Amino acid sequence: MNTTRVLHRRTALAAAVAAIALSVAACGDDGSGGAATSPSPTTSVSVPAGEHNQADVAFAQGMIPHHRQAVMMSDMAEARASSSDVKALAAKIKKAQEPEIETMSAWLTAWGEKVPQGMDGVDGMDHGDASSMPGMMNDQQMNDMRGASGKAFDTMFLTIMIKHHEGAVEMAETEKKQGAYGPAKELADDIITAQKAEITQMKEMLGTK
Repeated sequence: MNTTRVLHRRTALAAAVAAIALSVAACGDDGSGGAATSPSPTTSVSVPAGEHNQADVAFAQGMIPHHRQAVMMSDMAEARASSSDVKALAAKIKKAQEPEIETMSAWLTAWGEKVPQGMDGVDGMDHGDASSMPGMMNDQQMNDMRGASGKAFDTMFLTIMIKHHEGAVEMAETEKKQGAYGPAKELADDIITAQKAEITQMKEMLGTK
């Protein structure tokens, strides 16, 4: 899949999120002050009942905090990195992953599932438990990144982000195999394509390809 196709898919996903948000807003009140139980069959909600499974829910609930940590690392790079290439890559990662967080959050809301808060999982796991997800930084790594700057930060960012991306690819590959919801499987495919390309780029930047 080429970059243009990935961008087209992300644009389509963003449109789907907008449709979901409008539909949920329209169905959020039954006119008597109580919340409606489900959207009308005539609405444009693109998450119909029965077309997703628990693997889709697990993918969204795991990938949201995973993406949030990547965004946090990218924010650190803006202030701490010395390499303009690292800063540009961090900005690219943030630009791609923030809309994906919104997309997956909209899916979970439409499915009546819990949306993770911060970088915690749906069961209120702390960072120590969240780090059990593939590629997630633990507390020590997070503190080390906060204390680094310049070239030392650049090396740390690239090294950790490679592992982080490899974890996201692993999670996405599980979704492609086990998920049922088409847009989630498409997003997983996009994540695999984009992040594998970024892994190659980061390895080249480290000179370890």
